[in-house]
Amino acid sequence: MSKVIFVTGAGRGLGTDIARQALAAGHQVVATGRRPEEVEKTLGGPQDNLLATKLDVTSLEDARAAAQAAVERFGRIDVLINNAGNFYAGFFEEISPEHMHRQIETNLYGPMNVTRAVLPVMRAQRDGHIITLSSIAGLVGAEFNAAYAASKFGVEGWMESLHQDIAPYNIRTTIVEPGFFRTELLMDASTTWPEPTIDDYAERSTATVEAWKSINGQQPGDPAKLAHALLTIADQIEPPLRFLAGADAIEGATAKAKELLAQAEASRELGGNLGHDDTDAY
Repeated sequence: MSKVIFVTGAGRGLGTDIARQALAAGHQVVATGRRPEEVEKTLGGPQDNLLATKLDVTSLEDARAAAQAAVERFGRIDVLINNAGNFYAGFFEEISPEHMHRQIETNLYGPMNVTRAVLPVMRAQRDGHIITLSSIAGLVGAEFNAAYAASKFGVEGWMESLHQDIAPYNIRTTIVEPGFFRTELLMDASTTWPEPTIDDYAERSTATVEAWKSINGQQPGDPAKLAHALLTIADQIEPPLRFLAGADAIEGATAKAKELLAQAEASRELGGNLGHDDTDAY
């Protein structure tokens, strides 16, 4: 069944794969990006089932205009895929407050802006599906990932709570947590590398940047297969609330779950007896 699929960050990388495969499957696609003319060109030029429209996800005004354009063209929005994002690498002390702000503005407030613009449409329809790209870094913190992990951990909490808010209106949600995929995230257009400023970190920072750059183009995950998986989920009547994408992500999430269980058990004796004496433990 044909759906109207709204994709952010459709001008390159995974977003292009999603939009291209959605068009090939017969869906109507709203492909957004900062330069819509380039998005349209990348996807093969003008098509009846394609609306390429401007969207900087950090702008709520852009998001509202894009949602309105989608409804004017196709009459509805069935699936929103929050894909746009970037990566500010570095050790926390060497990530400037400005860069931390930009990271969270794009990766957390960005999908919030687009979702805020699309939700009134879906509520009016009493139907919809919001798919938001998080990362295994939204479950597992790692060295050199302070800003990125902070933004993706935020996505996790927001999306889990949003699910409760909108389920009564028949709007489904899915959080997607990819591992390492051969997308364009580690390219200079998407990644901001740190400038070493603290001697204690200098050697580690230089070595880590070199190691991360060497990974680019060697990641095990195939973004075309991920795009296919996301469109499969978009077609499901009862999609998963969380989708781990890639064997490395599944292993990482499994290890984190075991670690959390162990930490909960270790906290039981001290942490489980902190209530007032006149209340029942819970």
